Amino acid sequence: MTRAARTCAPTEDCAAMTRFRPAPWPAAAKRVLALLLAVSGAPAWAADGSAPGTPDPGAPLPYVVDLHEAYLTPQYWAARLPTADAVILDRAQIEAQNARMRAEDASIHDLRALPAQLPRAQVLAAVQALSKWPEKTLYGVDGKPLGAAQRSASLDNLALSAIPAQRALQYGLVTHRAALRAFPTALRVFTTQGDTDIDRFQESALFPGDAVAVMHESADGQWLFVTSERYAAWIEKRFVGIGDAATVLGYGQRGPYRVITGATAFTAYTPEEPRVSRLQLDMGVRLPVLADWPPGTPVNGQQAHAGYVLQLPVRNDDGRLALVPALLPRSQDSAADYLPLTPRTLLTQAFKFLGERYGWGHDYDTRDCSGFVSEIYRSVGVLMPRNTSAQAVSPALDRIAFTGKDGSARRTTAVNQLQVGDLVYIPGHVMVAIGHVDGRTWVIHDTAGGSWFGADGTRVQAHLNGVSVTPLEPMMASDTVRYIDRITNIQRLRAQTPE
Repeated sequence: MTRAARTCAPTEDCAAMTRFRPAPWPAAAKRVLALLLAVSGAPAWAADGSAPGTPDPGAPLPYVVDLHEAYLTPQYWAARLPTADAVILDRAQIEAQNARMRAEDASIHDLRALPAQLPRAQVLAAVQALSKWPEKTLYGVDGKPLGAAQRSASLDNLALSAIPAQRALQYGLVTHRAALRAFPTALRVFTTQGDTDIDRFQESALFPGDAVAVMHESADGQWLFVTSERYAAWIEKRFVGIGDAATVLGYGQRGPYRVITGATAFTAYTPEEPRVSRLQLDMGVRLPVLADWPPGTPVNGQQAHAGYVLQLPVRNDDGRLALVPALLPRSQDSAADYLPLTPRTLLTQAFKFLGERYGWGHDYDTRDCSGFVSEIYRSVGVLMPRNTSAQAVSPALDRIAFTGKDGSARRTTAVNQLQVGDLVYIPGHVMVAIGHVDGRTWVIHDTAGGSWFGADGTRVQAHLNGVSVTPLEPMMASDTVRYIDRITNIQRLRAQTPE
């Protein structure tokens, strides 16, 4: 997801090419390996470098260009890899990578570094950087243009004149999956009549257990302007419990804990404690476990042997933070630690979202293209920037940059050398590479659109509108421009070597 004001722009930095070192199998190495396998009696590697015993692609599917049934499974792509379970980064390397991200990427915020007293200028600048009224005409859900009264109400609720000379910093934990908004309003606005999928005030979402620094409050007292590690925006006050810095910043930092490894998971239903009943937990969310919970003591009316006793944040009636037990059923997809960062894991995690509806800015309780990417990597413990505009140019990743001066040959070479998990950026969109088949490079991505040329030579305007598997080469941005021609950056995670 990239806001209209933050679209990815081509960069002139091509020096980063030296840090992006694809490692395809050299032809000579393949020949030697094939000879060794032949001598040993083992099946030879395929000519395209895939593993022996690669599954049949299955029947071709209608509509999406070149798509086959088997392409919709992670097992197919993993079976084509000679080293599907090779560790890309181990736990120590991931910690080093995250430290690098926090140190080098300006889109990542260190909540501990904020001053105890926030100067008015700092708060005002943060709010005004986000809450800019769009220049385009805005329409409501009824298709009618927004009136002056609606605009004034949204702007007045910013309460900019009420920002004091110094504001005491507060910390809080998010208690429920909650939208982050450009303005302190639930008003949904759109730039195209009849298209109500992309709400231009929707920015992102935060999840149970996310820590925030509270910087400001709306005039109606219903919204808070907060800074989280990856984003600053407005959130409904009812979803934040205010606590002391030690409790908020220390929450879930020590084990044991559970990491959500499914696309989503839900706590057990409980009428005894509605605040933690059927709570949605998204991929990569990490929550502490009360390992010493007495076995015979029920959790909110239910015995705990079939679940994990989590400690979840809730907001009391006075707005203060409290931590309460809740059950995560063992049937829900979770793990005792982050998953290993391997090609197989990245494929498996990405395909858990297959078919999920596209949700701009984490709308619809789903996610968009960059949220899709960041949640895949969050399940292995890797910190990513929130938006495509930040991900694409992050100095903490291994980047190859393209400009309008780069021709087809350089772009095609880079695409041919993509590895599983590599991130491919065009303005406003990101795709995840999953493999190569018969001269095509395949990606999985959360996309609102997509187009390619059909058999009759006309461009198919596909309304994919969800997590989809497509080939990269045929994808068209217009009748004359390919996605490949619009690539601005390719990003990859790899171990760092001392310079």
